[in-house]
Amino acid sequence: MPNWELKNCCKHDQVSFLVTIAIFSVVILALWRTFIMTPFKLITVFLHEASHAIACKLTCGQVEGIQVHANEGGVTQTRGGVYWLILPAGYLGSSFWGMALVLASTNLITARIAAGCLAVALLIVLFIAQNWTLRGLCIGFIIFLAVVWVLEEKTTVRILRYVILFIGVMNSLFSVYGEYSLVLLLSF
Repeated sequence: MPNWELKNCCKHDQVSFLVTIAIFSVVILALWRTFIMTPFKLITVFLHEASHAIACKLTCGQVEGIQVHANEGGVTQTRGGVYWLILPAGYLGSSFWGMALVLASTNLITARIAAGCLAVALLIVLFIAQNWTLRGLCIGFIIFLAVVWVLEEKTTVRILRYVILFIGVMNSLFSVYGEYSLVLLLSF
């Protein structure tokens, strides 16, 4: 018979990690429709659209363009590829990126790697972006990640892991809440 009491199940660090995720989830959902969340929602939309593009490339298609709009929408223009794999890749990708960033946040080295990979991806997209919203987002987040990285290295402020965790939780929630919002919108 399973033991559901969960006595001695988690160490202090594990409990702190789970509580931080819960707090971030509540904050994100409470502030979802406010301007404060807009930059984070736009980076989430970017990762969502990038997932469509990756699926297109993996199924031998061509990516014609990626756009992220200020109204928190986006579009990935593709030609060829396997559409029944490309279409769900946005929300599946959001789930994947959320999981990857949450896991990366558990260690400072992996958080640095995740921040570096995100910055490099944004730098690449900066040069191929088709609209100014996406270019501005890339520039803004590259600067934001650089400032957080410098604070991590040169001061006693230790927030890089929390920033990566926040972006990861945001992507995970987007894959659920964003899809739920879309279903509600389409049902009316």
